[in-house]
Amino acid sequence: MLKRNPRIANLSSGYLFPEISKRRAAWAKEHPSAKIISLGIGNTTEPLTPHIVEGLQGEVARLGTKEGYSGYGDETGLTELRAKIASVLYKGIVKPEEVYVSDGAKCDIGRIQYLFGSNVSVAVQDPAYPVYVDGSVMIGAAGPARADGTGYEGITYMPCTAANGFFPDLSAIPQNSLVYFCSPNNPTGAVATKAQLAELVSAVRAKGSILVFDSAYSAFIRDPSLPLSIFEIPGARECAIEVSSFSKPIGFTGVRLGWSIVPAELRFEDGTPVGKDWTRLMTTIFNGASNVAQKGGLASLDEKGLAETRELTDYYLENARVIRSALSGDNFKKAGVEIFGGDNAPYVWARFPGRKSWDVFDLLLNSCQVVCTPGSGFGPAGESFIRFSSFGHRADVIEACERLSKLSLS
Repeated sequence: MLKRNPRIANLSSGYLFPEISKRRAAWAKEHPSAKIISLGIGNTTEPLTPHIVEGLQGEVARLGTKEGYSGYGDETGLTELRAKIASVLYKGIVKPEEVYVSDGAKCDIGRIQYLFGSNVSVAVQDPAYPVYVDGSVMIGAAGPARADGTGYEGITYMPCTAANGFFPDLSAIPQNSLVYFCSPNNPTGAVATKAQLAELVSAVRAKGSILVFDSAYSAFIRDPSLPLSIFEIPGARECAIEVSSFSKPIGFTGVRLGWSIVPAELRFEDGTPVGKDWTRLMTTIFNGASNVAQKGGLASLDEKGLAETRELTDYYLENARVIRSALSGDNFKKAGVEIFGGDNAPYVWARFPGRKSWDVFDLLLNSCQVVCTPGSGFGPAGESFIRFSSFGHRADVIEACERLSKLSLS
């Protein structure tokens, strides 16, 4: 019999979100008449918008004709879509040939691990999107979970706390490492300023490292002073890869479409362009994003599509405002609950002092029938925090918040 891959065996438990689903299902089985409302997993809920549907349907119709049918496409994406991402979303600060279209940011984050292999140091914000860490463990760049429960061996955790404004101490970045950074941040909802990102780029370059910058939530930024891309920062082209997604801005969580930016100036130690290896990797283990999905992506970058994206992201940001308002109630204030995020991001990050994250999860589920995400699932610094997602139908969000307003925390 074949032996189990020891790297996968090093993962401490099930992936965070399936674990939440499992607990929710177990509770629902014991309480079949209860209505559970989820403010947990960041899965979009509103229908695809009219102009996007038109783009998707148009491509499906074309594929049903002899003249319009196409098989495999370019593994790096439709030329038209790559050009439109570069011009519309990046205003020309990246070139079309530096854009790689994919089936989503999460998938790219996993594939990026192959670029660097197991002999690389990894640094992550703490708390962080779980795939940064779990993917590092799977590729062998990190070891087993630490005995004290504070993450994995071989990972440098850079705490992002209320005390440091959710921006880490960059002196902790190891030499010659892979650094993961997300802004707007999942889960904290914090958005780095241009000055902070300039510090980050400077620190990464000084350490001879490469930054993987996750901008999947940039469409939620409303403050014009906040950067939408790492490539707005001088020097980033020499040290950064950016990954992003159509999932949250326009509801493509199930359609699956994202992209990465690998600048021509980004090089390995031996001078090899990183983009050369990324192209080789993508064309080897990926057959390209769906032709249908890419046409939907093109539609989202039309004038009508951009307007619909703004309307949809405004909807979720209003949900976040409703959640923040509920968490500002007297019952939460008396318990010392602190609230962060939710203004330029779709996540509200709340600290419940003196309580374990999973204990708060259980309390909200049992008392309010509201599902949230335990902050400890994002890393050691997430303990005592809860992430509330604004992705939900407005009526459900309002009802969930009404229940939360009656919660006893004494």
